[in-house]
Amino acid sequence: MFLSLDGIDGVGKSTQLKLLVEELEKRGQEVITCREPGSTQLGESIRKILLNDWETPIDGVSEMLLYMASRAQLVEEVIRPALQSGKTVVADRYLLANVVYQGFAGTLDPDSIWEVGRVATGNLLPDLTIVLDLAPGEAACRLGEPDRMESRGDAYREALRKGFLAEAARQPERIQLVVASGTVEEVAERIWLVVEQRLGSDSK
Repeated sequence: MFLSLDGIDGVGKSTQLKLLVEELEKRGQEVITCREPGSTQLGESIRKILLNDWETPIDGVSEMLLYMASRAQLVEEVIRPALQSGKTVVADRYLLANVVYQGFAGTLDPDSIWEVGRVATGNLLPDLTIVLDLAPGEAACRLGEPDRMESRGDAYREALRKGFLAEAARQPERIQLVVASGTVEEVAERIWLVVEQRLGSDSK
């Protein structure tokens, strides 16, 4: 199974991904984790440019294509081999993030980004994407030192949230919303309920 976690910055993805992996491993699954952009040599180099290079101008199309290049390498080097060997993959962000960040909160057409993404990934999409949903103001309070993407302000974060909500409404079979407010344990329990339902339906 291929799972991804997404949401606006500050919703607690990294913490929840760790807890989800622990729960899956308790159930006997061998789990591979990865992050976007990153998790390959090429991906980590691209990550430095996209998130930490404040000097180099990057327009919307170039930004989107850099993410796609990182993802294409990640699919071929990490994700597809892991799935083919029967492992479960849990990704910290995937194609949906591009659609929302450069589409809904940017200047590009979301449907066009989906199409480019299908080419970049060889049409490999997660079986389930969990979007952690939290009000932008609350999410912003959880952030530490912001990176280049996180520093774009409240209006940008609100546009991101609307994008995630729109795509979840459009693709409920693939994208599930989980409320990210409350304690870490409460959110983890909500996530596991969603994953457990998908695991059960896939085994039928």
